Amino acid sequence: MGAVSLGTGIMIGAAIFALLGQVAELSGTFFPIVLLIGGVFSSISAYSYIKVANAYPSEGGIAMILKKAYGKGTVTAWAALLMAFAMVINQSLVARTFGTYVMQLFGEGTNDMLVPLLGVGLLVAVFLINISGTEFVESTAALMAFLKIGGIAIFAFAALWTAGCDISGVVPHGIPTDYSYTGFVGGIAISLLAYAGFTSITNSGGELVNPHKNVGRAIVISILICIILYMIVAMAVATNLTVPEIIAAKDYALAEAARPVFGTYGLFFTVGIAILATVSGVLANVFAVSRMTAMLTNMRLIPHSHFGMPGRVQQHMLVYTVVIAIALTLFFDLTRIAAMGAIFYITMDIVVHWGVMHRLRDDVGATPYIVSAALIIDMVVLGAFIFVKASDDIFVVLLTLAAMMFILGGEHFFLKGKDLSDT
Repeated sequence: MGAVSLGTGIMIGAAIFALLGQVAELSGTFFPIVLLIGGVFSSISAYSYIKVANAYPSEGGIAMILKKAYGKGTVTAWAALLMAFAMVINQSLVARTFGTYVMQLFGEGTNDMLVPLLGVGLLVAVFLINISGTEFVESTAALMAFLKIGGIAIFAFAALWTAGCDISGVVPHGIPTDYSYTGFVGGIAISLLAYAGFTSITNSGGELVNPHKNVGRAIVISILICIILYMIVAMAVATNLTVPEIIAAKDYALAEAARPVFGTYGLFFTVGIAILATVSGVLANVFAVSRMTAMLTNMRLIPHSHFGMPGRVQQHMLVYTVVIAIALTLFFDLTRIAAMGAIFYITMDIVVHWGVMHRLRDDVGATPYIVSAALIIDMVVLGAFIFVKASDDIFVVLLTLAAMMFILGGEHFFLKGKDLSDT
């Protein structure tokens, strides 16, 4: 239950409230279908993680999978850091979403100054909770997950009921002429980021009973819950807002959908659920990424300095990751943050699938056709997404690619000549 709560905590915290509008902007009336396709593709992608995690359950998660595939070296460290940074980017994404939804209580849209400041306030509060001990995060994960899933489901079903359960408008009639095929595929890339939280479940292998089976089960359950929830919410929003209205309110689409349906009290309810979801999402994310980067530090795969700080390595990593998330929250909007996260995550995913396909396939009993399918899907989706973003915002694409190359070069320089055989 704890592993499922962690996975859904990260996924639902970002996707429903931050990414639904981003997907609609790229894919138009097809956005509910694109979210469904993203869930199907994520299920195919999860196969590689499940096979390796079932064969080698541990608390290592992504780092363990990469180590098994590539050994302790530059590729492992680089891809693991891509995942870590994707998770940090997710923190800033959810933090800005928190600020955006809080502003709806005051009738504001997206205040350029207050939204990032509110996001920073959330990150600082979550840091203080995590630094005081992980017991609160672990003990409340299941409760948080139950409350926000229940709240989101109530909103969605109530919105559908108010619309007379008429979902005919949700199903597109033909291909809209103002959207391209690459835009649809780009929307899938964003939707993949919406399901990326399942990878955090691989960190829990050492804590689960019968992890050889239960890690995979937890991943499947988390993805299934999110697919169902995303589809219900997407239909609810699509029945109450037009695509232009969703795009205009893309950073707070659920709150905008609640206004005409439920009025003021319904808006307060929806914003309250959004706040709960984003807070729990950041809590789960910060906890997961600090644990992952602490393991990479202990493996001596990434540089680390205490800078005079007391405490354990994981506490130091809390400081570093939250500081990076604060910087992203202050200087980038939701669209750019989502784009950076998608590129980082899908690139890491490609590295994992390549390693499973060419290095671990026989050891873990993976079916090559499924792994190959996941690899091809990732390559096509990433290529299309970069093409779409390059034509729309070349700066964020160049910045993201430069950051990835910087991390690769830095890891190569850091690990050059190091003897890692004893770690």
